[in-house]
Amino acid sequence: MRIWVNGGLRDAGTALVSVLDHGITVGDGVFETVKATEGRLFALTQHLDRLTRSARGLGLPDPDLDEVRRACDAVIEANPVALGRLRITYTGGLSPLGSDRGDAGPTLVVALGESARRPDSTAVITVPWVRNERGALSGLKTTSYAENVVALARAHEQGASEALFANTVGQLCEGTGSNVFVVVDGHLHTPPLSSGCLAGITRALAVEWTGAQETELPLDVLDRAEEIFLTSTLRDVQAVHRVDGRTLSSVPGPVTAKAMRIFEERAAADPDPQAP
Repeated sequence: MRIWVNGGLRDAGTALVSVLDHGITVGDGVFETVKATEGRLFALTQHLDRLTRSARGLGLPDPDLDEVRRACDAVIEANPVALGRLRITYTGGLSPLGSDRGDAGPTLVVALGESARRPDSTAVITVPWVRNERGALSGLKTTSYAENVVALARAHEQGASEALFANTVGQLCEGTGSNVFVVVDGHLHTPPLSSGCLAGITRALAVEWTGAQETELPLDVLDRAEEIFLTSTLRDVQAVHRVDGRTLSSVPGPVTAKAMRIFEERAAADPDPQAP
């Protein structure tokens, strides 16, 4: 594997970042995951726009997007895969121990890992921890992911692939790495960004392409929704067949199936759709 680190490609064994990098010591960094299919990246422009927004939210300098694009191209060319997860990581760089940043400048790492196509449906659980919709990191895609690691581990222990959070006022929010959509009385809904959920790229495209409504939803909507599906970079649109102890249809319902078909067709027609 060849990885881009601060200006050039390195073999995996020599692709090194300092142990004093602020992304390691305090999680001071942002990242993006981009789907790579046969060397083609999907929605890269939107991902880079969000990378910049997240960096600004942390007070990091704007990333040099021309360099990021060059890094992405180089990594894709050096690591040909049929389906892959391209990870762009941008951190506060070499810094003293503690929360203060150093003046060495940011670190940029771009890496690619091979992926497999996701199943059409999956199981999820809810967890007792909440997202803080008023927190300093709300809506930012940062490297501070330990909370997600804990929640996802619990999901795996219970035979599920994702864990869903409420926010501090009991509204449905998001998954550890996905957004959630529900069908109620035949209508498609997803939590608004004010719930504290991440502004998912796939979420935004699914809202635009399906006409889903952004609606404040109580967590217990999961107990009565006719259909539920997740969206994310590598899931695209994925049906949910079990939530905690509740079993839904083993095959995607009609609204979900239509959303899956629309997303697949629109994504194939335009590999770099612009933000709505």
